[in-house]
Amino acid sequence: MNGLIEAFSNLEDPRVDRHKIHKLIDIIVLTICAVISGAEGWEAIETFGKTKKDWLQKFIALENGVPSHDCISRVMSRLEPSKMSECFVEWVKGVSDLTDGDIVSIDGKTARGSYNNKDKMGAIHMVSAWANQAGVSLGQVKTDAKSNEITAIPKLLDLLEIKGCIVTIDAMGCQTDIAEKIIDKSADYVLAVKDNQPQLHEAIIDYFDVAIKSNDFELAKIQFEEIVDAGHGRIEVRRHYLSTCLATLPKSTRWKGIKSIAMVESVRTNNGKTSIARRHYINSITDVKVFGHAVRSHWGVENSLHWVLDVIFREDDSRIRMGYGAESFNVIRQISLNLLKKEVSKLSIKRKRFMAGLDDLFREKVLFSL
Repeated sequence: MNGLIEAFSNLEDPRVDRHKIHKLIDIIVLTICAVISGAEGWEAIETFGKTKKDWLQKFIALENGVPSHDCISRVMSRLEPSKMSECFVEWVKGVSDLTDGDIVSIDGKTARGSYNNKDKMGAIHMVSAWANQAGVSLGQVKTDAKSNEITAIPKLLDLLEIKGCIVTIDAMGCQTDIAEKIIDKSADYVLAVKDNQPQLHEAIIDYFDVAIKSNDFELAKIQFEEIVDAGHGRIEVRRHYLSTCLATLPKSTRWKGIKSIAMVESVRTNNGKTSIARRHYINSITDVKVFGHAVRSHWGVENSLHWVLDVIFREDDSRIRMGYGAESFNVIRQISLNLLKKEVSKLSIKRKRFMAGLDDLFREKVLFSL
C-alpha cells in the first residue's frame, strides 16, 4: 500500500489550486479501495467512501470529507492516461520481480462500453502486458483501435523492464521494429505469424509441410514435442515443431535476433468430430520445450486478465466514457486485480471482492498483498 501511494503521489494533478478541495492521492486511493470492494462506478465509489470513511482515514487524510461522485468523476476523467500508466508500471516494478525465462504476454482488449455516440468517440482499446509466472499485470497503453496496436506495443515495451524474459505477442505484433526493441531490451520473443506478413507466413508453412512429409526431422533441423490432453469426452493433441534452419525465409536478416521458426498443430477430437489447426511463429529461442511453454502461457493474458476484467469487473458493461475516465478506470481495475490476485487465500476473485466489501481486515490484507 505504501508503495502504491508513493508511486501515484508523483502523478500530476490536472486541477488549478483553488479547485483542489480534496487531495489527488486521496481520490485515487479511495477509488482503488472501492473498486477492490466491488464498486463499478463513480456513485458507488462515493457511497463506499461515506460508509468506510473512518477506516479510510487510517491511510488517507480526507481533510475535507469524502469527495462527491461528481468530483471523483471530474478528477479521474482528466488524468493523463500515459502518466497513469507510468505510475502503474513504477508501482509494479517496485513490488514484483521478474526472473530469467518468465513469460510476458502482450495483447489488446477493447472496452466495449466506453464508446460515446454523442461525441462520436469509439470504444477505447488498451494493450496490456501480463507476467504469467508472477500473475500480475505489468502495464498498459491506450490506443484508438485494434489496428493501432502496432504503434502501441513499442510504447508499452519502452515502459517495461523485461530483461531475461520471453515476450509473446499475437500476429499484430509481428513487426521488425517490435522484434528489434525486444532484443534491445535484452529479452527474447515468440511472435505469431499470419497473413499480415504473407511471404514470411507462406515460407514457414511450406518449410514444415515439406519437412513433415519427408519425415526427416534431423535433416530439417526440427525439434519435436507432443502433448496429449484428454477429459470429458474430448481429446486434444498438441504438436510443437521448431527448426533453426532459416535459409528459406525471405529476408530473415531483417528480424533482429531471429533464431528459429516454429509451428503448433492442434488436433481436437470432441464427440467423434476432429478438427486440425496450425499456428506459425518466429522466435529468438531455440528450444522446443521452452517454445511450447511460451505458447501455452500466452493464453494467460486472455484467461487471467481480459476474462477477469470482463466477467468479474464487468468492464464491457461500464458506461464510464467522459474524458479519460474509461482509461483511468481501466488502470484502477488492473491495480485492484493485481492486489486481489496476490492475496493468499484460496477464494475466487469474485468472492475476494465480496469479502473486501464486507470485512475491513480482509480489505487490508488485499491492500498489503503487494
